[in-house]
Amino acid sequence: MGGFSLKIQELLFSSLLLFCIFSRVALALSPDGQALVNFRISVLGSDGVLKQWRPEDSDPCGWKGVLCDPKSKRVVSLILPDHKLSGSISPDIGKLDQLQFLALHDNNFYGTIPPALGNCTKLKSLFLQGNYLSGWIPDELGNLPKLENLDLSSNSLSGNIPASLGKLTNLASFNVSTNFLVGQIPSDGRLANFGNESFLGNRKLCGQQVNAVCDAGGPTSFAQPPISAESQNKKKYSGRLLISASATVGALLLVALMCFWGCFLYKRLGKNDGKSLAMDVCAGASIVMFHGDLPYSSKDIIKKLETLNGEHIIGSGGFGTVYKLAMDDGNVFALKRIIKMNEGFDRFFERELEILGSIKHRYLVNLRGYCNSPTSKLLIYDFLSGGSLDEVLHERSEQLDWGARLTVIMGAAKGLAYLHHDCSPRVIHRDIKSSNILLDGNFEARVSDFGLAKLLGDEESHITTIVAGTFGYLAPVPCINLILYAFTLG
Repeated sequence: MGGFSLKIQELLFSSLLLFCIFSRVALALSPDGQALVNFRISVLGSDGVLKQWRPEDSDPCGWKGVLCDPKSKRVVSLILPDHKLSGSISPDIGKLDQLQFLALHDNNFYGTIPPALGNCTKLKSLFLQGNYLSGWIPDELGNLPKLENLDLSSNSLSGNIPASLGKLTNLASFNVSTNFLVGQIPSDGRLANFGNESFLGNRKLCGQQVNAVCDAGGPTSFAQPPISAESQNKKKYSGRLLISASATVGALLLVALMCFWGCFLYKRLGKNDGKSLAMDVCAGASIVMFHGDLPYSSKDIIKKLETLNGEHIIGSGGFGTVYKLAMDDGNVFALKRIIKMNEGFDRFFERELEILGSIKHRYLVNLRGYCNSPTSKLLIYDFLSGGSLDEVLHERSEQLDWGARLTVIMGAAKGLAYLHHDCSPRVIHRDIKSSNILLDGNFEARVSDFGLAKLLGDEESHITTIVAGTFGYLAPVPCINLILYAFTLG
């Protein structure tokens, strides 16, 4: 009996000890530290910079990228630029009410800017440039009275610039260039002090700051001032320059005409095998890159494109032929060639490609840029060495055990869920099938060919009257709800 009582006492003591240990761990981390732990949970990928953020620490002041006030141990700076951080920015960042400096620039964050940042009223500098953030600029950023530096450039932000930012009387530097912002730039308050360089790359912005007046027809240039007397005195000299320039332009036009004629004869004489891209890029081709995703010059890319022919074809589908593009440094990309259909093709595709280039997700094939040629669009995607799910299922099925198949279907489902619910605007794929699910070397899935169908804005219905897709993968009833993609996924 005494032995039994001793065992009971030992069990109670052990339970009490474990309770104390776990209670201490749970209560050890400060509120600022817990907010940063939640921030870390929202980060889906990185270069390992957050690995030593330990929840069992008493405070986050020793964590990489975190600076604290030495007396209060409150977080005053979070500095994590260029660490390949991907995912959304957690709204818990707004709980750091003593934060003065936030630098998350040059990463891969996507989603919206959390309005909760407006709670960080001590914030002096906010650097979020060089990410893939979308949606509107939150009005709540106007609640940061001490803000001196604000950089949101090189993202995919849309909508208007909120008038509340004009109330930031301490704002010394401001940059929202290279986004998709529209409408009139607020002319009242602090924003009136910033010039065109703060707004470059937003083609639908207007206002005095960008020298464009807003009217019903869209932004138009302000009237130019009268020509000065000094300028008039230079007319003779300008006339001579004009003659010289005209001669130079004439010579260049002659060279261009010869190039076009050579290309025409080359095609007429049957020298082209019909699958070479030399004809596409021999005249007037230009490269558009998204967020610096292609670390090559346009000249280098076009030079490589000219060498592609039928031997480089790796597939074809409903949207065009796919080529393998290998650069000199060993990087490999997939090139999808889409033939222009009509006069409105350019306007339609350029508008859509601007949006598609901003969509980044772990389970989506990354569109890095495109080549705009006179006869086609050449879309440059990441190359995935595992091929398509269709190829693996029919030719290498022994490589896919049930665990791998579950991983593939979960990845594809997460990619579709992001397109349907988290994108702005939302994207309906409408042709999901095994050949449009690509695999990397570890058999992780990436959804491809998304966005080459109709894009839905927030105000539009989920219902589409256009039946699109591949026979055998369409649901047997009209697609009136995104849940019916479960049929396609099997």
